Amino acid sequence: MALATASQAQEVTLKFHHIWNPQAMASVNVIGPWCEKIAKESANRMKCQILPAMSGGGTPPQLVDRVKDGVDDVVITLPGYTAGRFPAMEVFELPFMTNSAEAGARASWDYLQKYALKEFPGTRILASWVHDEGYVHTRDKPVKTLADFKGLKMRAPTRQTNRLLAALGASPVGMPLPAIPDAVSKGTIDGFLLPWEVMPSLKLQEMVKFHSETDPSRPALYSAVFVFAMNQSRYDSLPADLKKVIDNNSGAAYSQAIGKVWDSSQAAGRKAAQERGNTFYTVPASELDNWVKASAPLYDGWIADMDGRGMPGKAMLQDARDLLAKYRTAK
Repeated sequence: MALATASQAQEVTLKFHHIWNPQAMASVNVIGPWCEKIAKESANRMKCQILPAMSGGGTPPQLVDRVKDGVDDVVITLPGYTAGRFPAMEVFELPFMTNSAEAGARASWDYLQKYALKEFPGTRILASWVHDEGYVHTRDKPVKTLADFKGLKMRAPTRQTNRLLAALGASPVGMPLPAIPDAVSKGTIDGFLLPWEVMPSLKLQEMVKFHSETDPSRPALYSAVFVFAMNQSRYDSLPADLKKVIDNNSGAAYSQAIGKVWDSSQAAGRKAAQERGNTFYTVPASELDNWVKASAPLYDGWIADMDGRGMPGKAMLQDARDLLAKYRTAK
């Protein structure tokens, strides 16, 4: 009984490390509420020590190992920051897959369970999702056609998005999110691919003048995959009631909820650029056909990569597309 009482009284502080500053949408609308919820549901026996903007040390690409190795207890990161390390999940980072973060979240969670959990040893994935539509943002000239990419140095978050930029004629420059403001101000890059959601927290709408959005009837130019991950040993060490709190705040439904948050974040991010008087352009479907054609080899390349790893690349891509279609219809 004494042991049981001690277990029930156990207090846990989870070190939660992530890339965003405290004002960012993800900090305010996902991380803060999750930490408040687990504290409330555990009667304050489980709390977060939030370490924003990589303040716990290391670099964004190191978060996947920091949580695996137990340096951090919980992280949110992009697997794509470590190029080639999580190839199965890259399917959602191929171009023109989806324009719904909610559908992407539901699809990525189902797909993860089937194909990609083994890519995360020592790690318990609490949620997975993709961000809202990724657009083109440039400093000195607008991108209206495929030809306009030529000569531009453009930032992208993942290797598939870097390959997309190269296929479109730009010079891709890979870097994590926090490095973008410095790179734009120094002229290291001419622009970047990003969803609206994250721009105000870094004041990026003040560093570029032109925004090229894609015809909303078509899938977005790109998206990137996020994972909400916990060290497996840390989870295993929790008493049963605290494990249940984590379980109740993770999984398919929670992934979907985060996707909805990302979808609903677009308007506020876009408004900041509108208020500054920046220039907007919608790339029509007829022009997007040229972009789709130029990027088509990326699918074959990804399938060949999966096949080379002994995985059914073509079936995996079809599964991802079928799941996205299923959840778009279900919305």
